[in-house]
Amino acid sequence: MMSASLTAPINGALRRVPTWPVYLAGLIPLAWVVYLTLTGGIGVDPVAEIEHRLGKIALWFLVGGLAITPARRFLGINLIRYRRAIGLLAFFYIALHLASWAILDMGMLWGQALADLYKRWYLLLGITAFVILIPLAVTSNNASIRKLGRNWRRLHWLVYPAVLLGVIHYLMQMKVISQEGWIWLGAVLGLLALRLVPRRR
Repeated sequence: MMSASLTAPINGALRRVPTWPVYLAGLIPLAWVVYLTLTGGIGVDPVAEIEHRLGKIALWFLVGGLAITPARRFLGINLIRYRRAIGLLAFFYIALHLASWAILDMGMLWGQALADLYKRWYLLLGITAFVILIPLAVTSNNASIRKLGRNWRRLHWLVYPAVLLGVIHYLMQMKVISQEGWIWLGAVLGLLALRLVPRRR
């Protein structure tokens, strides 16, 4: 863990930053995707590129959310107050990623969508991850925390299989898994493994 002389000013500064700038900053990647789309800079296959970029942004937020607990435990940097915002932003981008596939790619032709699911079964992994995250997003409020009590924490453990499914979905859509893909998988597995390290008394 970092020394208190280093973490104290960092945590002190973080306590003065409200959560709303996190939500605002979380919309910047979306604004960039919209800008690229409107200016023709998104690529030769705009639909596929929009899907890919939205999915990648969602993965960034998912992994960022996983990193918050290890950052506090092993580095002493407390970002817990921003975890809800990061989690909701991740869910938001996953929903946009799924909507771009259903609307832009499939044209809301559900027969064609089912055929695509059969042909590209890794899509089911991504959809399953999204479904798992729905109750987490719905209960990401203080009222649900009070109502569910200890069960709230147990429910939110579902984020771990959801992130694993998400990263596997990302890897499987590649014809050949790139170095970046293996880095994503290693990052997720590493962050999950850190949770198994025994706590010091």
